[in-house]
Amino acid sequence: MTSQDFIKKEDQYGAHNYHPLPVVLSKGQGIFVWDVEGKKYFDFLSAYSAVNQGHCHPAITKALNDQAQTLALTSRAFYNDCLGEYEEYITKYFGYDKVLPMNTGAEGDETALKLCRKWAYVKKGIPENQAKIIVCEGNFHGRTITIISMSTDPDSYKGFGPYTPGFTVVPYNDLDALKKELEDPNVAGFLVEPIQGEAGVYVPDDGYLKAAAKLCKEKNVLFIADEVQTGLARTGKMLACDHEGVRPDILILGKALSGGMYPVSAVLADDAIMLCIKPGEHGSTYGGNPIAAKVAIAALKVLKEEKLAENSEKLGVIFRKEMQKLVDQYDMCELVRGKGLLNAVVIKPKNGKSAWDVCVALKENGLIAKPTHEHIIRFAPPLTITEAELMEAIEIIKKTLAQFN
Repeated sequence: MTSQDFIKKEDQYGAHNYHPLPVVLSKGQGIFVWDVEGKKYFDFLSAYSAVNQGHCHPAITKALNDQAQTLALTSRAFYNDCLGEYEEYITKYFGYDKVLPMNTGAEGDETALKLCRKWAYVKKGIPENQAKIIVCEGNFHGRTITIISMSTDPDSYKGFGPYTPGFTVVPYNDLDALKKELEDPNVAGFLVEPIQGEAGVYVPDDGYLKAAAKLCKEKNVLFIADEVQTGLARTGKMLACDHEGVRPDILILGKALSGGMYPVSAVLADDAIMLCIKPGEHGSTYGGNPIAAKVAIAALKVLKEEKLAENSEKLGVIFRKEMQKLVDQYDMCELVRGKGLLNAVVIKPKNGKSAWDVCVALKENGLIAKPTHEHIIRFAPPLTITEAELMEAIEIIKKTLAQFN
């Protein structure tokens, strides 16, 4: 079967809730993927930062294979001999008392929202059903009904009402607006992405996260960090919050927590928050299953042992420097922004050509990336990439953009 055969089959039998780039992938190794015709590509999306450790990392693959042949799933109706080991490992890794294991990023966010509300009623004393959670304009935390209820993107929420109440929206990177809303005694939490990835890699001003966390602490409001995309070495630190020395009250992780091998997410908090939820009040059949536990430990070990945060920090500086040259050279490139190896180039449409057209051309030249919001291209390769490989990929980007100018 050809690429077009596979695309046609998906179009015929699958829901039309995605608009993929026209490439059909069949193999991945490290920073590269191959299509069904055997063409090789630099992967500069990394499954939305789920494969920070590179495709099919041997240590993570081994952990999955070994455990899959031993015990895959018990549900949480019983104990298993892997979960406690994982819980100890990840809580010590990030410095929290407890972890609540889930599967997907959206589930992690939903868990954090429930945890925050429960804490608000049990510990803060907010009247029942009155707890509010502050979120930011341009946020992206997933696709569930509750999560889209806090979205400001019409593509996410339009046509899916009625919406879940209890959210207050403030502009991102606006401390004055946050401070004003924190005056409400019924505010329980502030949920924020340290860098807004899906919105187009919007990086807040230096000091924003630290000041926001301080404002929350002063008002006894939980600072909740969604690090599903920005965490796990992607931005040059283990967590994006680490750039400002911020320790979230509730930390949400996912994506690269499994190195792209398996759906694994986690919510971390200390006892005063986590123990507000009692047996029967939240759970997941697959959350904390033996395979997930072993895979996550292996994925976290790879991040530290291979110094992927350090590599991300170093190569991110090089990437933005080289992209800035394109911004200076071509009017189609408006600006570059990012941290570590989470970066974006804003594309100004020219001669009827948009960011989508640039991504299609990049694909033809051997590099895959994806537009977000039609005029932004996010560039996020696996963190295992070397400087030589990065420079080779940059040449492809330069060559491609030259075609449009």
